[in-house]
Amino acid sequence: MKYLHTMVRVTDLNESLDFYCNKLGLEELRRVDNEAGRFTLVFLGAKDNPDSQVELTHNWDPEDYDGGRNFGHLAYQVENIYDLCQHLMDNGVTINRPPRDGYMAFVRSPDNISVELLQADGPLPPQEPWASMPNTGEW
Repeated sequence: MKYLHTMVRVTDLNESLDFYCNKLGLEELRRVDNEAGRFTLVFLGAKDNPDSQVELTHNWDPEDYDGGRNFGHLAYQVENIYDLCQHLMDNGVTINRPPRDGYMAFVRSPDNISVELLQADGPLPPQEPWASMPNTGEW
């Protein structure tokens, strides 16, 4: 397993970039503008440790981030998403967003922190029971 990033939602992207980059000293590593989803993702890393990243998520439509909604999730790259999800289920963990696509799943920690699991080296072929498993709760 490899740690990828921590995601936080931001209300003012320019103000946040000023803080994280100009003041804190992180560097912008990449940016994704998704017009269909109406959001921008900006990945930041420290100069001496660019692999430990912060993902700033800016939703274009305003919303209130109460109840901790501004903190998004932890993300980990995994060797085999199906095997790990089965292991988690076998140990009593709810798979909130199953890896229907063979690439991405979400679970929650005991403290309700969302954890994203991403398949290393691209998606695996879809397979059951994951392909037809519905979402459970929030992720």
